[in-house]
Amino acid sequence: MDPRLHRHVEACNNIPSPAGYQPLLIGDAQVGWLAPDVVRALTFNPRSFHFSARGVSLAASIRGAGARSAALAEAAQGLAKRGFLRIRGEEFDVRATPEGEVLATVDRGALPALGIMSQGVHVNGLVRRPDGLHLWVGWRSKDKSVAPGQMDNIVAGGIPAGLTPERCLVKEAEEEASLPAELAVKARPVGRVSYIMRTEEGMRRDLLHLYDLDVPEGVTPKPNDDEVERYELWPVARVLEAVQDTGDVKFNVNLVLIDLLLREGLVQDPDGALRAGLDQMT
Repeated sequence: MDPRLHRHVEACNNIPSPAGYQPLLIGDAQVGWLAPDVVRALTFNPRSFHFSARGVSLAASIRGAGARSAALAEAAQGLAKRGFLRIRGEEFDVRATPEGEVLATVDRGALPALGIMSQGVHVNGLVRRPDGLHLWVGWRSKDKSVAPGQMDNIVAGGIPAGLTPERCLVKEAEEEASLPAELAVKARPVGRVSYIMRTEEGMRRDLLHLYDLDVPEGVTPKPNDDEVERYELWPVARVLEAVQDTGDVKFNVNLVLIDLLLREGLVQDPDGALRAGLDQMT
């Protein structure tokens, strides 16, 4: 196993165990993990949260996704006032498992503080030429709060509440890269990667749905919002060098690209450890 690649897996999975965290429960379903300081902050809201040996539970009297969402919104506002998070103004679904029932929604900014799973889509933009595989890469805006100025996929984004991965992909393709829907829908699902990562915001539990999109010659992605500064078409060997030898690639995009490089047979993983490290939640 190449340690230059495995370092990215380790960086995205820097919580060796949930020791010290408490489960966040909705009914019998665990939806998150709470750090001790967040647990203490939630004790100021005893009407909505109950505390027991099992963990921290949303009050059983709060029934239905709408009521649960309202309670979580109130909690998120309180945590924001105490400096635990920043309200983003975008709702994400709350589930116990990737395909599970939507139990509530919560502001995207509260997901790490509550240790709630986030789901997103990442698309590899592929161009196959006689001299080999090329990849469209995007460079993130220098104004981004996360990974400013770093390399990203042609299309990537979190999945807002109520959207499927496929619908989110089409939306993000047009918003970020000016790719028409009739091209975006041709993207092929190729798997998932997931990681559990401690950050300043809390515990990121991210599941990324991966797609490959063959981009025809003559089609050039163009930035259509303030997310991406520019796009460049790179030979895959140059992409591999960037992942192996630099810190220029956004932290989770490294995992997406490692998955692609494994599937294309461009890196070796004789003991399977690299592949195993790409899936921490499913």
